[in-house]
Amino acid sequence: MKDKAGKMQGQAKQKMHEGQQQAQQRGEQAQQRGQQAQERGQQARQQGQQSGKQAQERGRQIPERGRQNLDDTEQEMQDRFDQDYDA
Repeated sequence: MKDKAGKMQGQAKQKMHEGQQQAQQRGEQAQQRGQQAQERGQQARQQGQQSGKQAQERGRQIPERGRQNLDDTEQEMQDRFDQDYDA
């Protein structure tokens, strides 16, 4: 009887130990997934910042081009005006 009880107790301790190991592994895996998600979030944030900077630069370039086109148009109008009244 004692032998059987001791054997069952040993098996219970072994199962408990295995359960603790599995729980520890799950905890480590969850921690790794959390770190990976955090890294992906940082990468996405960096890409978003870069995209934002690029869009901001493009936004600055467009008005300059627009002003240049306006200047060209005003110059062309002035040239036409001068030609019309010089003739």
